[in-house]
Amino acid sequence: MKSLRLQLRFLLPLAILLVAAAYITVPLVDKLTLRWFLRDLDIRAAFVADTLRNNLVNQPGELTVDSLQAEFNRAIRDERLLGIGLCDRAGKLLLHTPGFPDRVDCMGIHRPDRRNGNGLSWSQGELHFAAIPFEAGPFVEDRLIVLHDLSFVYRRSEDSRQYMIIFFVGLGLAIALVTVLVAHVSWRGWVAGTRALLRGESLLKPFQPPPELQVVASDLRAMLREMDEERRTRMANEAWSAERLRNLLQTELRGEQVIVVSNREPYIHGRKGEAIEVQRPASGLVTAIEPVMRACSGTWIAHGSGGADRETVDRNDHVMVPPGQPSYTLRRIWLSEEEEQGYYYGFANEGMWPLCHLAHVRPVFRQSDWEYYKAINQRFADAVVAEARTDDPVVLVQDYHFALLPAMLREKLPNATIITFWHIPWPNPESFGVCPWHEEILRGMLGSSILGFHTRFHCRNFLESVDRFLEARIRLEESTVTFDGALTQVKSYPISIHWPVGEEAEQRPPIDACRQALRDRLGLDAKQLVAVGIDRFDYTKGIIERFHAVDRLITKYPELRGQFTFAQFAAPTRSALDEYQLFVEQATKLADRINRRHGTPRWQPIQLIAENQDAEQVTSHFRGADVCVVTSLHDGMNLVAKEFVAAREDLRGVLVLSEFTGAARELDAALIVNPYDVERTADAIYHGLTMSAAEQAERMRSLRSIVSEDNIYRWAANMLLDAARMRRNERISARLSGEGR
Repeated sequence: MKSLRLQLRFLLPLAILLVAAAYITVPLVDKLTLRWFLRDLDIRAAFVADTLRNNLVNQPGELTVDSLQAEFNRAIRDERLLGIGLCDRAGKLLLHTPGFPDRVDCMGIHRPDRRNGNGLSWSQGELHFAAIPFEAGPFVEDRLIVLHDLSFVYRRSEDSRQYMIIFFVGLGLAIALVTVLVAHVSWRGWVAGTRALLRGESLLKPFQPPPELQVVASDLRAMLREMDEERRTRMANEAWSAERLRNLLQTELRGEQVIVVSNREPYIHGRKGEAIEVQRPASGLVTAIEPVMRACSGTWIAHGSGGADRETVDRNDHVMVPPGQPSYTLRRIWLSEEEEQGYYYGFANEGMWPLCHLAHVRPVFRQSDWEYYKAINQRFADAVVAEARTDDPVVLVQDYHFALLPAMLREKLPNATIITFWHIPWPNPESFGVCPWHEEILRGMLGSSILGFHTRFHCRNFLESVDRFLEARIRLEESTVTFDGALTQVKSYPISIHWPVGEEAEQRPPIDACRQALRDRLGLDAKQLVAVGIDRFDYTKGIIERFHAVDRLITKYPELRGQFTFAQFAAPTRSALDEYQLFVEQATKLADRINRRHGTPRWQPIQLIAENQDAEQVTSHFRGADVCVVTSLHDGMNLVAKEFVAAREDLRGVLVLSEFTGAARELDAALIVNPYDVERTADAIYHGLTMSAAEQAERMRSLRSIVSEDNIYRWAANMLLDAARMRRNERISARLSGEGR
């Protein structure tokens, strides 16, 4: 029964009130009823006495005892008149009708308990006596005793009590029913309004709260806003670190389990001869999430792709990482070559990747790839359920490989807080509609509690896609989507990097040593100007466009011949796909052509190094370069730009950054370029190479301030604090619902 406890709170005082009313009213009414009946009997007794007196007076002859007795006998034919007696002034019972009780003491008429005009009356049990002056013939000073049966009075009084009790019970039930209905409707309004408020929904439509709730809701909204503003102000004024993030998890999430799901694993075990070595993949996602997992001590579920991955896990496919300093668990999922081809290379990277990037590569969608994509998403969902220690873990789903996973998890773990972060851009509705399964993807993603993108622009594109293809309630002002009764918060969380501090920063090699190491690696003398690009070998990174810019740079500024080299470090990726093979071939041929055009036997303007670089090498290259070139054609964020900034505590070096990256919205002190504009990109590189030390320091100081404050721990904290707030509100809502049942 709905709101049982609330109803009891209403009904218990009501029941007490009704019982008290009945306790007071029923005896009072009973007493009044008896008094009314006795008064009627006294009046009736006087009427009997008058009738007898008149009859006797009008009789011819002398009034005798016999004639009086006969008249008395005729009078008691009334069924309620039990008897008549005559008492003299001395207290002697002179005569009486049959059935008149002998125990009546005529002396009692001198000690009555009730007066009635000139007569006297009293009751004994179910008998009522009325003593009335007779004043007839020789009996002038005698009193007539009229005896009435009171049993009918008590029966009627009992009936009256029953009717009164029935009346109060009926009244109580009626009031209780009305109270319950009013309480139920009112409580539903309060619960619905409060739950809508906690979900962040408007209190105006479609739900119209009662007037009293509007005031409370306004106060609650103000309080929540103040708390949120205070939290964000506190976050903005304090530095975030792994330790602080760990403390946050212990306080805001009370140490609750955190599970990360991604396709790429943070550590890969491979074979080098007879030995097993550990590698960290060149991935922005891994770079961002791995420090968070060290702080959370949770579980990371990923595809085990290394040649020695199976040899290093336990029977549950677990391995503790990082090696040598384990702090969290890596759970590996195994895929066959056919599954990897369909799910990863097929649907994810031939379909979703080009669909979401405006890189002018036609997406390819196959039914078989879609079936593999669904199956692998379900496999990862089952793994999350198996790893979950409770029914409400915090699950961080990473990227476009798992668009269907949130809804699958919501079905198995309805109480889980699911945070999905989409690391790549989200296209406009027209572009997204190209995917044959666009509705299924949107439905899958809306299983998330929180859905994060890098920029507000990508959030708007997603909301417009939902509006175009699904029947959902969208609140643009709150950036929420309600679909199938579930609420999803859509927010921007600009991702960042781990910011080195303390001993970690001090242990990095000196800038001068890094400059020399980079030039030694490239075969250059110490005075050479060097610009670097460090990316995956991907067509979205604008590598060909930057090669064209270098070509134009050497042509436009010939004084740089022999004095400047552009080093492109490109980590091979997705080499099984034709588009990537063709892109590598095109980039390699273009670099060779530019080198033949401008180079000499001892110098080449472009050095293309297609190999993986570990984190230490990347940092060293950044510290040794004069300029870092990031010319992505379309990128969710691009962490390479932020890593370059973090590497330059000497306040030297210049960042040339594409306006089509999410990072460009934060790093406005960089030289922002349109990578398709070759002329201006070449000019920006030249500006960076010739920029004064003072301007470099001013720009780099601004960039470092932004990246150091908005580091990876702040990014994670923002999401996890929102998750904690959502979990807290859901618990309040569940408690309200519990009281409503």
